Amino acid sequence: MPDPVVHFEIVSPDAEKLHPFYSEVFGWKIDANNPVNYGIVDNGGEGINGGIGGVMDHDYAGHVTFYIQVTDPEETLKKIESLGGKTVMPPSQIPGTPTTIAQFTDPAGNMIGLTKS
Repeated sequence: MPDPVVHFEIVSPDAEKLHPFYSEVFGWKIDANNPVNYGIVDNGGEGINGGIGGVMDHDYAGHVTFYIQVTDPEETLKKIESLGGKTVMPPSQIPGTPTTIAQFTDPAGNMIGLTKS
């Protein structure tokens, strides 16, 4: 597969309550010991890992999405827009990491993430 799904994300105003919920229900190991309390999900090697985090704006209800690994997020967003999608977040490097992410909505309004390979 040229552009695989590599990460999922659950964002909620109640992220701290979701960490123990998903851990208990599915047995996920969730480590939120970081400055933004973003729960890194380690599912033990089966499937893809992900994250459970809080919202930056408390008026935002949150979202559930997945991230697709691409070679060039900027070029991918141009193609997405040419096919009726919309950029939600342009390519941005996550502070303190080598990871670049971006987000878009598809023509039906579903939000999807991109990450640079």
